[in-house]
Amino acid sequence: MNVGKTLFAQIMEFVPWTSFSRIVQRYSGDAGVRRLTCSEQFRVMAFAQLTWRESLRDIEVTLGANSSKLYAMGFRHSVHRSTLADANESRDWRIWSDLAAVLIRRARKLYLDEDLGLELKNTVYALDATTIDLCLSLFDWAPFRKAKAAVKLHTLLDLRGCIPAFIHISDGKMHEVNVLDILVLEPGAFYVMDRGYLDFARLFQMHQAGAFFVTRAKSNMNARRVYSAKVDRSSGIICDQAIALNGHYAAQDYPEHLRRIRFKDPQTQKILVFLTNNTALPPLTIAALYKRRWQVELFFKWIKQHLRIKKFLGNSENAVKTQIWCAVSTYVLIAIVKKELQLNASLYTLLQILSVSVFEKTEVSSALQLDGNTIDNPSDANQLNLFTF
Repeated sequence: MNVGKTLFAQIMEFVPWTSFSRIVQRYSGDAGVRRLTCSEQFRVMAFAQLTWRESLRDIEVTLGANSSKLYAMGFRHSVHRSTLADANESRDWRIWSDLAAVLIRRARKLYLDEDLGLELKNTVYALDATTIDLCLSLFDWAPFRKAKAAVKLHTLLDLRGCIPAFIHISDGKMHEVNVLDILVLEPGAFYVMDRGYLDFARLFQMHQAGAFFVTRAKSNMNARRVYSAKVDRSSGIICDQAIALNGHYAAQDYPEHLRRIRFKDPQTQKILVFLTNNTALPPLTIAALYKRRWQVELFFKWIKQHLRIKKFLGNSENAVKTQIWCAVSTYVLIAIVKKELQLNASLYTLLQILSVSVFEKTEVSSALQLDGNTIDNPSDANQLNLFTF
């Protein structure tokens, strides 16, 4: 029983604090610290995410108004905006990156048995990037265009549970395809990507690593048909072919045969051309795999709407990365809570409840459990229904 503990304190009990202490020691995060240790800093940043605080003053005033409950939430002292600002500026952002990695590993184990509906035992990832626009005069370390700054979130999303397995934060100028150079490939896994990642040399490295890719061909791709398999055109599959790349450099970049599948979408009547190095799966499964790529687009839309990553509490690169990684950690933490407590509510609903109830002293499993009187999500906000796992 958690009698007398606030909902926030109960949520924080799901953080692996022993592992976090080792991470803090690795980067000397608490060296010379009198107030606001790294654990307290994460609590403040998680509180800001859960309650939608958008400024340092907002955080300070809200916590100050509940000063009698701060000790029970894990704070030894009152939180001042100047102290929090200094911590975000000075403490290594890799502390929060490593914490997110620990939480991600835990979450992926919990969601390992989620059904993709494709009768596949392989891990399926969706790879994409999203841009967060910034003001160039304030964030000059993140150039994007002539009069605009931005950061990019390069994300590899595990489609079983929509858990980000890999995130790389770069300035806006880094092209999406370059992330393939730093991605640790998993043999046997499927990587579903859009045409922005169509680089044959990098795709061949993926092929040699034993991983499978599914992407779309560009309209100007120069290739010749080597073999055509029989297809059922009534299913929407126009052709299923083995192809070889023409052109001197393209043939050197990918010297083996590729599989090309033409598919006519029955809903939009649009013809899509898929490329893959997997020759065993039925062509309709390849088309269904690419359709699952849309989950990463919904993930980006969701986190931009429901996490505080569009307005930042500091202007330095370290402060921005700290806030983003703390937001990712909070997101994954709530996904862990949902799975471990076997809650039926969506992630959106859980965050809505916590945003107004973090100071309530109620058992977390009952506070976050939906009853028959719960109002459904607005029907015009379909993107909010993504996380129903």
